[in-house]
Amino acid sequence: MMPARCWLFPLLLLEITRAFIQGSRSQTAVLNHSVRRMRTGNKVTASLEKNRPEDSAEWTTWFNIDHPGGNGDYERLDAIRFYYRDRVCQRPTRMEARTTDWIPADSTGEVVHFSLEKGFWCINKQQPSGKNCSNYSVRFLCPKGDAEEVWSSWSTWSECPVKCGERGVQTRSRSCLAESQRQAHCSGRAQEGRRCLGNACTACELSCPMGRADAACEACVCEGHVLHGVIRLMDGAPAARASIYQQVKKPKLLTTSDDAGRFTVPGLCPDGNTRLQITKEKYSTLTVTVPKNSTKVSSISVSFQRAAKPSIVENPENKARYAGQSVTFCCNAVGEPAPTKYLWYHNGTLLDPKMHKYNSKLGLAQLQMNQAGEYYCQASNEVGSIKSTAARLTVIAPGRASCEPRPESHLIRLPQDCFQNETNSFYYEVGNCPRKMCAGKPDKALKCKETVAYCCGVSKTEVKEISCNGYTLPTKVATECGCQRCVETKSIVRGRAIAADNGEPMRFGHIYMEGKRVSITGYKGTFTIQIPAHVERLVLTFVDRLQKFVNTTKVLPFSKKGGAVFHEIKLLRKAAPIIIDSTETNEISLGDSAGNNPIAELEIPPHSFYRQNGELYIGKVKASVTFLDARNISTATAAQSDLNFVNEEGDVFPLRTYGMFSVDFSDERATETLNAGEVKVYLDSEQVKMPEHLENMKLWSLNPETGLWEEEGDFKPDKGRRGKREERIFLVGNMEIRERRLFNLDVAESRRCYVKVRAYRSEHFQPSEQIKGAVVNLINMEPEAGFASNPRAWGRFDSVITGTNGACLPAFCDGQKPDAYSAYVTASLGGEELEAVESAPKFNPNRIGVPQPYLNKLDYKRTDHDDPKIKKTAFRINLAKPTPNAAEETNGPIYAFENLRECEEAPYSAAHFRFYRVEGDRYDYNTVPFNEDDPMSWTDDYLAWWPKPMEFRACYIKVKINGPQEVNVRARNMGGTHPKTAGQLYGIRDVRSIRDMDQPSLSTACLEFKCSGMLYDQDRVDRTLVKIIPQGSCRRENVNSMLHEYLVNHLPLAVNNDTSEYTMLAPLDPLGHNYGIYTVTDQDPRTAKEIALGRCFDGTSDGSSRVMKNDVGVALTFTCVEKEPRQTSIFQLGQRSSGTPLREGTESGRQLRSSIRDRSARRVSSSRSFRRAPPPLEQ
Repeated sequence: MMPARCWLFPLLLLEITRAFIQGSRSQTAVLNHSVRRMRTGNKVTASLEKNRPEDSAEWTTWFNIDHPGGNGDYERLDAIRFYYRDRVCQRPTRMEARTTDWIPADSTGEVVHFSLEKGFWCINKQQPSGKNCSNYSVRFLCPKGDAEEVWSSWSTWSECPVKCGERGVQTRSRSCLAESQRQAHCSGRAQEGRRCLGNACTACELSCPMGRADAACEACVCEGHVLHGVIRLMDGAPAARASIYQQVKKPKLLTTSDDAGRFTVPGLCPDGNTRLQITKEKYSTLTVTVPKNSTKVSSISVSFQRAAKPSIVENPENKARYAGQSVTFCCNAVGEPAPTKYLWYHNGTLLDPKMHKYNSKLGLAQLQMNQAGEYYCQASNEVGSIKSTAARLTVIAPGRASCEPRPESHLIRLPQDCFQNETNSFYYEVGNCPRKMCAGKPDKALKCKETVAYCCGVSKTEVKEISCNGYTLPTKVATECGCQRCVETKSIVRGRAIAADNGEPMRFGHIYMEGKRVSITGYKGTFTIQIPAHVERLVLTFVDRLQKFVNTTKVLPFSKKGGAVFHEIKLLRKAAPIIIDSTETNEISLGDSAGNNPIAELEIPPHSFYRQNGELYIGKVKASVTFLDARNISTATAAQSDLNFVNEEGDVFPLRTYGMFSVDFSDERATETLNAGEVKVYLDSEQVKMPEHLENMKLWSLNPETGLWEEEGDFKPDKGRRGKREERIFLVGNMEIRERRLFNLDVAESRRCYVKVRAYRSEHFQPSEQIKGAVVNLINMEPEAGFASNPRAWGRFDSVITGTNGACLPAFCDGQKPDAYSAYVTASLGGEELEAVESAPKFNPNRIGVPQPYLNKLDYKRTDHDDPKIKKTAFRINLAKPTPNAAEETNGPIYAFENLRECEEAPYSAAHFRFYRVEGDRYDYNTVPFNEDDPMSWTDDYLAWWPKPMEFRACYIKVKINGPQEVNVRARNMGGTHPKTAGQLYGIRDVRSIRDMDQPSLSTACLEFKCSGMLYDQDRVDRTLVKIIPQGSCRRENVNSMLHEYLVNHLPLAVNNDTSEYTMLAPLDPLGHNYGIYTVTDQDPRTAKEIALGRCFDGTSDGSSRVMKNDVGVALTFTCVEKEPRQTSIFQLGQRSSGTPLREGTESGRQLRSSIRDRSARRVSSSRSFRRAPPPLEQ
């Protein structure tokens, strides 16, 4: 038989070659050119046993399932079959590829690859001149159902599966290419075998200090020696069913541990060289050396550590260099086990490790212009991967300025008595330099972090005089930008931790970050945390020492450029404990609330509880299981973490929750926390209304260190009946309750978009009045009616901080039906809720910020749309994914997930949703412009209101007004004793007094003034000259005696000849409420002002109030008479024409006044409720 096969095989090969050549001649536009450029080994496997004419086969339709973005264009057969399961035969005989412009692949000049087994692919980085691949479509030639007998070619022979010197059988196979009726079209064998002889044996050279070499010559064997071992988990519980391998060339399984975590292995040599690997799912691999001894028995005891995916602790930083210079990027990750592999990517393309020779550090020398872009690393261990945030490298051509010298446009708002006829507005152009990284003086040595960071900033200014109503106002205008040292800033998060149900504060609770306690909440639940510079993702865990609330882990957004952000942390109250017996099967319902069936049940088998030392616990158990039900929208703000997980590639992906539950088990006396072994979770499938979610539902646990959810296991259909509920279908999942106590019923969701939102200081929506540091929240709702899901339920909660260009909030969306998904959006600043733009009775797309007809499709409605009594601080929209071919939907406010960069960099003119701060009767003006939301906008100028960029001192004076009307009070602040600033204006502050509700003839104002102290050069102090000027017919009645005495004793003393005002050289000391002066120093300007203002309202040095206390802690008293009707206050003047955008300069004066009167009428009805201090803070 063998000789016959030997002479038949050449004939068969000749026939196959002839058939393939004849088939190739008939091709018209196949990949001949690409074949020539393919790497060795990538050949078309299209040979057939019989030649098949074209009419016995047919072409498929054209397929285009990928696009050339990212790494390239991949038209892989496995992916095509995934989407079009029955459209491609198992063994295509030919393939054709063309671009979407109908150019054959062999005419593009691009390097491409193809295989009839794998499909077609083109890789961007292999293309010449840095070009990307074209967008290709492919089709395949498949045999028809009535084709003649057609087999594929035989595979190669398998390896001989025997040891050296032994005989065995090796095989090869082929498959039928007919798609149907295989019996009729393919006769013969699909597999055949032949005898083979193993490799020749070589002499064993293994040297054994003890025992002898084994038959495979891989390890030493010591007969008569026995190894006993005990394996435990982190909490001391036995590690059952752990696998023990001997570490040789191919690890050899020796045994597995029993239920007590014990194992026995005979024959191992205790020579100090025998190594074992011990593995268990969800735990990191242990490597153990058998201890060296001379006895017949050895023993080892080891403990597992829970396996953990890598997490980034050091991200690469943005850098700027000139071409020809060098740069270093650094990335560091931790995990269990520690990450051992680092890969670096440039603009999404992997950098060749052999060429760049990198590890956790990437060094680039002699930079070229094409090396600019984004760089990030990917760290991996045996559990998974994680990607760092991307760092941007800016490469500047030689001879070019590192910063654009011409300032950008920036408008400041002028006082209400300073209307500009030239621009028909209250705004003035002062210019601004964007604070981006620039190439300064490079370090001598390449470092991960720049020793000195350089940013673009204002390098030259020019003093301009602004004509106002009876006076001129100086301001400094930016005329040139340059590269200079970045302003050092600090990022701060402050807030309040309160109960989600009734607002009860968590008093004196502990706050943890990176496993360490970093702060403690105050009596009112308030906290302040300074964020370390290396932190990119702020994960805080709030622990209630009184055990009223569930331990809560939050991922809080913050401003990486400095400044303070306020967060209100909603805590879930712990469920009352129940008593269960550890020796019985126990069932605990999840989500058993009024009107709702439970979503799931926990089933705890008997004898499942363990003490912390691993001992089995027998007795009564106190069980508290707290469930956060996603069917209740009021619980959304109490959701833990940010509902994200890391996939196998290291990318962060969102989850959609069906509920979270926190478990707390303790002994009957509540003195010791207990762990639980095998616990089953039974999920009621009727509560999962979207069928596709049933297949993808998983059980997750929260990693409190990273704030990311990690997979615990899948849910599978429960085949058994469960008593009274046997008519319902349940899914069952398994979990262990040990060091992690918070779990989640979630599915990964891929239909994602971004929503663009901006926040403004007023309802005039000027670009220069955008607010940085506002917290914008988006609650993703379950699909509406028609999608068979409960519309009351929420699926996700996200928070984002607004920057200089607004915020992009992630959300689930749908491209087929506009109302499939909806969302509620809110915004707050410093704990104060911002208002959304109205949708009724007036529906103005220009004010909302989104043009028609897209706005109608989104169905924008403010929360008071149907009921004016409801708060105006949120809006609801449909999350309709933009249609690519609809021009009106490609410019915001909703962006496809892959267009995040477009969303983040969208110009002000692009569509967006808006929130605004309701205007109060306060106004701030600085001669040297400074944005208190952006500490990096600080300028080193003698006339800067805040002389130090990381130490902000706020000063307020309390002024009482006797009179029938509320009046405006102005503080004019000028240089007093410093030779550089004497007589020059620092700035002005305006505020309207607040009437006492019980005494109509009394009102009070808390007015900010510039504190005295060192100027920016820290050379000498300046006693600020402060004039307090009530507007109207007012007379000074009284000066606080203690304040007057202080000023007399601290010369020089300002002259006070005019009784209609008060002048003082501001005190250097931080005086208190006894003087009527309130001073607070903080690392954030707004925080300092809010605390000082709260104390001023309260009239104390350590308290805080939102309600003005008129007769306490007053510094100055004025008596004001009612003005004659012809007199006009500067606030009334502003209400007639305030805030007209600069772009409306062509509007006539009559139209302008008409529109302002409309806004004034609205403001009158609401001004009282907003003229309050900010939320009380503790200092």
